[in-house]
Amino acid sequence: MMKKHTTAYYLNLLQQQDLVEDFDLRGSEDKKIRHLSYDSQDMEYNTLFICKGIHFKEEYLFDAEKKGAVCYISEKRFEGTSLGYILVKDIKRAMATLADHFYNHVWKNINMIGITGTKGKSTVTYFLKYIIDDFARDMGNKKCGIISSIETYDGTNEFESHLTTPEAVMLHRHIDNAVKKGIDYLVMEVSSQALKYDRTYGILYDIGCYLNLGQDHISPLEHSDFEDYKESKMKLFEQSRMTVLNCDGDFANEVAKRAEASPFTEKIFTFACDKPADLIGYDIRSGKKEIRFKARCEAFDEEFQIGLPGIFNVSNALAAISMAYLLNIPMKNIKRGLKQAKVSGRMEVFSSEDESITVFVDYAHNKMSFETLFKSIKQEYRDSEIFIVFGCPGKKALGRRKELGEVAGLYADMCFLTEEDAGEEDAHKISEEIAGYIVKKGGNYEIIDDRREAVFEAVRRAGKNTVILVTGKGRETRQKRGIEYIDTPSDVDYVIEALKYKS
Repeated sequence: MMKKHTTAYYLNLLQQQDLVEDFDLRGSEDKKIRHLSYDSQDMEYNTLFICKGIHFKEEYLFDAEKKGAVCYISEKRFEGTSLGYILVKDIKRAMATLADHFYNHVWKNINMIGITGTKGKSTVTYFLKYIIDDFARDMGNKKCGIISSIETYDGTNEFESHLTTPEAVMLHRHIDNAVKKGIDYLVMEVSSQALKYDRTYGILYDIGCYLNLGQDHISPLEHSDFEDYKESKMKLFEQSRMTVLNCDGDFANEVAKRAEASPFTEKIFTFACDKPADLIGYDIRSGKKEIRFKARCEAFDEEFQIGLPGIFNVSNALAAISMAYLLNIPMKNIKRGLKQAKVSGRMEVFSSEDESITVFVDYAHNKMSFETLFKSIKQEYRDSEIFIVFGCPGKKALGRRKELGEVAGLYADMCFLTEEDAGEEDAHKISEEIAGYIVKKGGNYEIIDDRREAVFEAVRRAGKNTVILVTGKGRETRQKRGIEYIDTPSDVDYVIEALKYKS
């Protein structure tokens, strides 16, 4: 779907967007751009090369020049290269603009669904994917594309994700791959960082879904304050034809107003359990490994089943039902898809051989998800002792240390603090900081830096009728240590091993 434009065309495009500070194409004006990249390891003949990121080094540019770059886009000029250049005011906005035109607005050729919120994005994404996949099987069509914090699938590539929403060039490349493979739907998580830094700029979503909003991602490397975080999330509803809105979530009215003000908005559809909405969830019945509930709107009143524990997942299911309904997917596929849906690393349940110990592996990593998780477990396992294994990342979402420490100290009988992508910070010191807040709430803790050992110790100390929560990493298979990501087993691997050892 890409179109081969000249370097001069892209210069003119950026000038129209008032993004250009200076330029010198150095004879590359008429060169047809065959490839767009910000990675010197991903180069082809006649590449337009984008210099982005705080860790960008001029050596990358020199390497790109050797491998086929004809011009570079940057916020600063580099000496020692004969390449033409276009200096821009905002490299992120420039990159999104270039990607959108290079791939010829390919998002117009596929149903684009974007989901945002502080918690639940991955679960809702997979609920909807399973529904669409069931429908696609009936129709003889290709399965749904997905871009999430868990995995990416675009018909050509399928891999474990390490970034919720990819950079604009990669995002458009994935969309292009999906269209080329005949995929009809692409469901994706849209992070606050993606919205703040224009990774999705230029895309008009068929559906934008709002789940909830709570304090998170406040740090010098992310959002300066909650207002910045909230404003970033709101951007999705300025670029969506239809908005699906959780009325039980805070700031729902603000989202609705933002959507109403957008010239692109054609419809707003609401869902809730506790407030008036277009789709109402009710009659919720919870088992240990499944939940049944009913949902009604003007068009239907039906019973649904999901194979994930946690009453909070009813809200996630309502979001998926709402979007499937707007996409005109038949009810039989909605029901079957929801019933079959599994979400890797989200509320995965494991038990000891005698079933006296229940372990949940979940990605919960912020105050909202922690509180929701603990309240659900307290309600469903009333007489159980609760242990938790968790940590906090380095140099990100700094407020989590206090918030998670206080929540865990209030609800957990024992907290095992361990590494969780400490990065350039000391994992033990992060745990010590969290521990201070646990103690203030009267909680108990132990610091075990090695994550595997922390899981093993929690299982070893568990008595009869104990629930263990292992949170923050899900099925992720790497840890950030320093500036590198180190391959590791997942929390699921640790839990399975520990339970076998226990039995």
